[in-house]
Amino acid sequence: MTEQPEAIASSSRGQPGAFVRSWRDIRRNPLPLFGWLLFILLLFAALRNLLPLGQQTAEYSPEQFLRQIIFGLAQGSIYAMLALGYTMVYSVLSILHFAHGEVFMTGAYAGYFVLNAAARMGALATNPLLSVLFTLAAGMVASVIAALLLERFVYRPVRDTPPVVSLIVAVGASLVLQQGFIRLFGEAARRYPTVNLYAFPYLFPSFGCDASGTVCRGIDLLDGRYDVSFLGFNLRLLPIHAVVFAAALAFMLALWFYVSRTSAGRAMRAVAEDRSVAILMGVDANRVIVRVFALGGLLAGAAGVLYAFYNHQVSPLIGFSPGIKGLTAAALGGLGNVPGAMLGGLLLGIVESVAPSLLGLSAQLKDVIIFGILVLVLLFRPGGVLGESVAEKRG
Repeated sequence: MTEQPEAIASSSRGQPGAFVRSWRDIRRNPLPLFGWLLFILLLFAALRNLLPLGQQTAEYSPEQFLRQIIFGLAQGSIYAMLALGYTMVYSVLSILHFAHGEVFMTGAYAGYFVLNAAARMGALATNPLLSVLFTLAAGMVASVIAALLLERFVYRPVRDTPPVVSLIVAVGASLVLQQGFIRLFGEAARRYPTVNLYAFPYLFPSFGCDASGTVCRGIDLLDGRYDVSFLGFNLRLLPIHAVVFAAALAFMLALWFYVSRTSAGRAMRAVAEDRSVAILMGVDANRVIVRVFALGGLLAGAAGVLYAFYNHQVSPLIGFSPGIKGLTAAALGGLGNVPGAMLGGLLLGIVESVAPSLLGLSAQLKDVIIFGILVLVLLFRPGGVLGESVAEKRG
């Protein structure tokens, strides 16, 4: 009986202390330490620009922050719509749809040709709202067709092959589409026609007035730029940013309702959970996969047209950067997680807009920041912010 406490004491003396265990953990895996050091370094850089130095004002002002948040929400909405296409395809097929950026580009090109035709016929000047709606519809239809062709002739033949095969095929399809559009339409960027879409004349009676100042049509939703004073801040607002955010939010809510509240959405979730079991239960997996690609193409086409409306140009390479950032947003939120894709896209847009100025870096380094975030997410939280739900279920 007397030996038991002595054994416990000797065993406790033999155990390493907390500091020794922490040091061993750091030597075994130093990545968390590097991550915390990087976070502290970025925090000091942000505080240096946020806090005034002596008599000098802070380099980063609240007005600048508000402007960048507004732009970041619009840009993040585009990334979120693209991320939804990535995450839905991954959830049902466990492949990365690398050609999704080119589906986005196809919608932007289709919108350009429709809008340009409307401008030549005079419909853009007489009925701009109808012209914009036709442009949006044309972009969505063209992207759906492109997505369905990719599913049928590119992804379906390699559906049951190892993931690396489908990845190589997806990258090849992306390059083929890029080069095909370059051969068809040239590498030079084409400018979207200017669209003046006036609205809300009763809410904004002093905006959009003609030369005489007697007829005022309200704010220009697509091409307007307005200097306003809000809560003591002098801001330059572009209504197109609010239009893009509102339209993207409407599309994302409609998708959420479709996936969570309809029988087709339940079939989609069943195939994402376990395709073999879903087939045994009578679910037509091929039809579900086609619907997934169609929905992804629909969102990508809408995103392409909206992006071109405020970016004012389209080119065969326009889908590369947004496509990669949409994939980053999907990974940030958690591949296979629909709410995570939405959140990841919005967060990514805000970080891309705010981070360079906040850290005192050049705006040209925004892509470095975005891809650095992707590397950190893959290193420290591979499942994403909200978790890779499909992968966890399959595991």
